[in-house]
Amino acid sequence: MQISVAFPPGRDLVDYALLAESLGYTRVWVCDSPALYEDVWIALGAIAENTDEIGFGPAVLVPSLRHVLVTASAIATLEAQAPGRLAVAIGTGFTGRRALGKKPLSFAVLERYVRELRGLLAGETVRVDGAKVALLQPDGFGAPRPIPTPILIAANGPKGLAVARELGDGVMCVGRPQPGFAWCAALAVGTVLEEDETFASPRVFDALAPAIAMIYHAAWEASPESVDALPGGAAWRAEIEALPADERHLAVHAGHGVAVSELDLRHVSSQLGALTFSGTQAQLRERLARLADEGLTEIVYQPLGSDIPSELDAFARMARP
Repeated sequence: MQISVAFPPGRDLVDYALLAESLGYTRVWVCDSPALYEDVWIALGAIAENTDEIGFGPAVLVPSLRHVLVTASAIATLEAQAPGRLAVAIGTGFTGRRALGKKPLSFAVLERYVRELRGLLAGETVRVDGAKVALLQPDGFGAPRPIPTPILIAANGPKGLAVARELGDGVMCVGRPQPGFAWCAALAVGTVLEEDETFASPRVFDALAPAIAMIYHAAWEASPESVDALPGGAAWRAEIEALPADERHLAVHAGHGVAVSELDLRHVSSQLGALTFSGTQAQLRERLARLADEGLTEIVYQPLGSDIPSELDAFARMARP
């Protein structure tokens, strides 16, 4: 199984990527959520410039954020800069859409976008929004076409998995592996516990609080009432619903994945650490072995909290004893 890592693009990204490379991680996936983080393509260019071997890519791109030709040009640029190191994951959007006050895209939109993108990377002329477009870049301006960058489709349900099987080189999922794919990557958030630590231990809660907050965010977006089933969830929802309806999404996703808002801290519970990818070294090695047996080929670990280097090191030592 490949051991990869995910980061939101920010000030320390290159340092984290260099550390991940030195620790033997296979790939650095970089989040694409413009309302929350820095620009994903600029960040990937910095990784390409400052690292030597580690793979990298966006996870996940959201079609509505960029014209497909802009995405094709960005891919061509990075393939010229660091040939063969780029992979791309594309999805319908969570915070990349929700933080803009929008619902995720349909898989029909995603399918059309990926078809157009593959055509452009192959050097074809494709019709986009009624107009014919193509990558016209001459020699010295982007990688020569065809450009064979692998594309993963972020999917968990039947519609998305159908797109992944038809158009993807693999699938990126959350939770259990999706069977039938030669390349199946899954996101994991959590921490490696020492034998005497619990989910309420200060270090552990620091590392898990952003992930726990995301559980509340995701539940809210699925169905606001469902948050009430979480510890402190009813009070959390009451605070959100006291805000103007057209501003609630801003409060829900503030700090998503990198910090915990004061609102979240008032209500989120360390009990939900049990829902993360956390445990002792032995427990997590056993979980990784089971996931590999179920078809997972790449675990994508997103370290959280105030000490990212220590989290990276601990996970690498666990995964590659």
